[in-house]
Amino acid sequence: MRRRPTATILPEQMDKGVSKNQQNRLCFLVSLSAFFWILLLYFHFVVLGSSKVNESSQLSTIPIATESSYSTQVFTSPPKVIDLPKSRYPELIKETSHDNSRKEKETAQWTTLKKETPDLEKKKESRDQELENFPFMRALRTVENKSDPCGGRYIYVHDLPPRFNEDMLKECKSLSLWTNMCKFTSNAGCGPPLENVEGVFSNTGWYATNQFAVDVIFSNRMKQYECLTNDSSIAAAIFVPFYAGFDIARYLWGYNTSMRDAASLDLVDWLMKRPEWKIMGGKDHFLVAGRITWDFRRLTDLESDWGNKLLFLPAAKNMSMLVVESSPWNANDFGIPYPTYFHPAKDADVIIWQDRMRKLERKWLFSFAGAPRPGNTKSIRGQLIDQCRTSKVGKLLECDFGESKCHSPSSIMQMFQSSLFCLQPQGDSYTRRSAFDSMLAGCIPVFFHPGSAYTQYTWHLPKNFSSYSVFIPEDDIRKRNVSIEERLSQIPPEQVKAMREEVISLIPSLIYADPRSKLETLKDAFDVAVQAVIGKVTKLRKDIIEGLTDENFVEENSWKYDLLEEGQREVGPHEWDPFFSKPKDQNGDSGGSSSSEAAKNSWKNEQREQ
Repeated sequence: MRRRPTATILPEQMDKGVSKNQQNRLCFLVSLSAFFWILLLYFHFVVLGSSKVNESSQLSTIPIATESSYSTQVFTSPPKVIDLPKSRYPELIKETSHDNSRKEKETAQWTTLKKETPDLEKKKESRDQELENFPFMRALRTVENKSDPCGGRYIYVHDLPPRFNEDMLKECKSLSLWTNMCKFTSNAGCGPPLENVEGVFSNTGWYATNQFAVDVIFSNRMKQYECLTNDSSIAAAIFVPFYAGFDIARYLWGYNTSMRDAASLDLVDWLMKRPEWKIMGGKDHFLVAGRITWDFRRLTDLESDWGNKLLFLPAAKNMSMLVVESSPWNANDFGIPYPTYFHPAKDADVIIWQDRMRKLERKWLFSFAGAPRPGNTKSIRGQLIDQCRTSKVGKLLECDFGESKCHSPSSIMQMFQSSLFCLQPQGDSYTRRSAFDSMLAGCIPVFFHPGSAYTQYTWHLPKNFSSYSVFIPEDDIRKRNVSIEERLSQIPPEQVKAMREEVISLIPSLIYADPRSKLETLKDAFDVAVQAVIGKVTKLRKDIIEGLTDENFVEENSWKYDLLEEGQREVGPHEWDPFFSKPKDQNGDSGGSSSSEAAKNSWKNEQREQ
């Protein structure tokens, strides 16, 4: 059998023939292998080598541009465009192009920024200098110090001559024509302690407080304020401890207008000479008067006109005056709560009282404590009294001349504590202390005029008045004889419970803590008022810096502005307009004569209660 050869035999070897000798066969294989190796090496170095050299020579002709060449080379004619060979990596070229473009943009921006920076720095320096020119900037910047708990809360108190405050207390017997106010100015203005014989009160913290004693209570409470300062330049607001209410009380009956105005004019003259006044012209100043605003808004200099003209003095119009009843048509007074009988010294006293009010059983659907006003044809008190008398679920505590349970704090609080709803019509003026006594007892107030609470105490009461009270317009009673019992019975029990809880939760902010101490964490009526004043002054300062003005402000609509939400500035028609649309008297005061009559009647009724 013939063996097949493993490779092709070359022509030269074919001429010699096929040898069967083993040595010849081995020589042939070696020669063949050498031939293949020579052929492979030739192809690699000669053929492929020549191609790479040509390509390399072409690539070497591409010019490379550097950053230095962009910055130093000057072209006198357009550069010649070179056709480059198509790259195997187009993404790389695209990315490189973007990088170069970005660098060019950054370079241009940096050049522009270097040109603009001096201008920006000059503008910033100018703005900083402009801000420093505002004399109250130091006070505003205290809030930036996060390590200072009083930052933005400092109060500076004027050291008034004693004739404006303490001297009045030394002559306390002259503060009222019918009442010896000496006992009511005791205990820092709280009055004499109340004994808890019938178990109506707590064992401590209850006093026979006069409803017009806020002047003293507030001033003494200010002495406990944690952020008082002797440096007026860092003060968020400036307090004037003038006993305005006690001052006018001395001269309301039997004194001429000059005597009634004397202390007010003296005070304004003293303040305007102080350097603190010049900072904002008094717009950062505030004072407290424990009386209704109409006692300080005399329209004329006629001896028969009522009160003094403190709130009409030009300087006083810049200040904020806190009163127990403010004017809906003026912008320089603000309502704060009447004082109640409760002045707790610590948080626990308040919390225990709140828990007790939650657990009380209330057997009366509604109640009313008050006297009729037969001389006032617009009063609805007579109709309310009639409804209380005829209802099986209504309770009445009549107040009139002589001895009456109406003059007993214990009797009043006991009735309020046993009632779900407490009727709070207008007093001789819009407001009455009874509203706060009833809420302190956890009783849901029923108001008949928005001026009795909703437009008065916007700092202390929720704007959503239906969450804590019931509103029945006076005309529903006066003209339509609406049944109080029927209206209140229609409120679902779950809603009644929620409203009562809201009332009870409001108690801390409606009472004045014992002026000789302060609550640990709870905020009382004093705290709420001070914070509101600080907020008002701070907002005004910021508006001055930003050049904002209230050009469209209409003072006669002041009550509407108090109801605006945060950030709102404009007012329009309101559902309560009919309640406040009274004819103007001279000097621009709306409803002035009727208001002064209300103030007079208030004093007459104070006389009959003694």
